[in-house]
Amino acid sequence: MSQSLLRALDLLGELAAGPATLDELASRATVHKTTVMRLLHGLEEKRFVVRDGQQRYRLGPKLFELSSLALEQRDVRAVARPHLVRLNELTGYTVHLAAFEGPDVTYIDKLESRQPVRMYSRIGLTAALHAAAVAKVLLADLPASGREAIAAAIDYTPLTERTITGPEALLAELDRVAAQGWALDDEEHEAFVHCVAAPIRDASGRAVAAASCSVPTVLLDLEGLLGLVPALTACTDAISRDLGWVPPGARPA
Repeated sequence: MSQSLLRALDLLGELAAGPATLDELASRATVHKTTVMRLLHGLEEKRFVVRDGQQRYRLGPKLFELSSLALEQRDVRAVARPHLVRLNELTGYTVHLAAFEGPDVTYIDKLESRQPVRMYSRIGLTAALHAAAVAKVLLADLPASGREAIAAAIDYTPLTERTITGPEALLAELDRVAAQGWALDDEEHEAFVHCVAAPIRDASGRAVAAASCSVPTVLLDLEGLLGLVPALTACTDAISRDLGWVPPGARPA
């Protein structure tokens, strides 16, 4: 980790104890005042710190925003866990929970398959945005401008012979996912493994996570995999309701 980053984190730690002026922060730092000022300007530009009328620095809104997102993701995992356990018991296959962490879609929970053939994955790994079903679900929930911006920036590394290899094909796939309410990874992320995923929504209706069932093709053909969709969407709908989501058909007129 760079020294500048460590020093910036130290400044945030100091401000966690209360507001402070540049001189006060510099007096407690191990570097020159100009270095402290440069770091504070960078943190202020990114809204990690703000200055009040007395020129005292305090923690800024960006830090609270990130903290809130971290807490939301932890809450999603806690709420989802019992439902995912039941889905895993019902199907016997690998169940994943994933969410956006910054620009990446990251696996934040996993329940192992009870089958003798298992897939390699673990909590903390990121999912390929152009290939994984959980990533498609989360991208499909974004506004059109957001989808287009991400689709244009992806490095379309072919992971298998079935991987989507360009933005137009990905955007068309995301349209299908948004229309049908779930996503398919047909051996696009990993050869001989296919997967279905569905969104988990909060009270605002926004997709805050995605859950999936992943199965080696040797254990279940495509028709069998698609047969898991009703159980998967029942699971994700139940989690969403626990998070405060109200299905459109259930809302008062």
